[in-house]
Amino acid sequence: MKKDKKKILIVDDEVKIIEVIKSYIENNDFYAFFANNGNEAINLFYNINPDLVILDLMLPDINGEDICKFLRIKKSKVPIIMLTAKIAEEDMINGFDMGADDYITKPFSPRELIARVKALLRRVEVDEVQYDDLYSFRQNDLVIDNISYEVRKSGRLINLTPNEYNILITMAKYPSKVFTREELIHIALSKNFEGYDRAVDSHIKNLRQKIEDDPKNPDYIQTIRGIGYKFGDV
Repeated sequence: MKKDKKKILIVDDEVKIIEVIKSYIENNDFYAFFANNGNEAINLFYNINPDLVILDLMLPDINGEDICKFLRIKKSKVPIIMLTAKIAEEDMINGFDMGADDYITKPFSPRELIARVKALLRRVEVDEVQYDDLYSFRQNDLVIDNISYEVRKSGRLINLTPNEYNILITMAKYPSKVFTREELIHIALSKNFEGYDRAVDSHIKNLRQKIEDDPKNPDYIQTIRGIGYKFGDV
């Protein structure tokens, strides 16, 4: 197995869907692994340590949201793409709240799915970081180290998803600049991101829960009513 070849874990209980995704994944020079239920997915996850997970929301034993939440609780930063037949906006928002990085609904274009896979992997590819893009922030009890990709609060390591980290580092680079949701999507998230603006709100909410002493009265990530968000001076 090539060390530089990314491993993709596909979790779905529909055999035909797995076969289609597996074919496209392998044709794009990734390793494809698959599981048909939640328990199998969790066991396989720890065995192969995948670089990205494509996770169906509706599984016969454990639903995708609970699997996603479990992985985040276990401090995994692996990118997760939710795959589901649910099309309600609230379902998508719930998926992001659980820690998903992207969301695609069935029926879907396999080519679009692969584009999203590649976009997510690009964003978390540490080896491609350019030195002039490196940035570190230290203020009071919050430390952001863009060399090690670590965030610490009061000395404690904070686990962030790739999207949460990218939003935080983007805002911290430009303190007091007010970012609209559209700007955060364009700058911090993938150019292929096609989610709702409210997805940014979900990521901001999660960030506040993790780095703020009082998420309802945030010091670092402040809301500018009617415009967006800014990284405040504490």
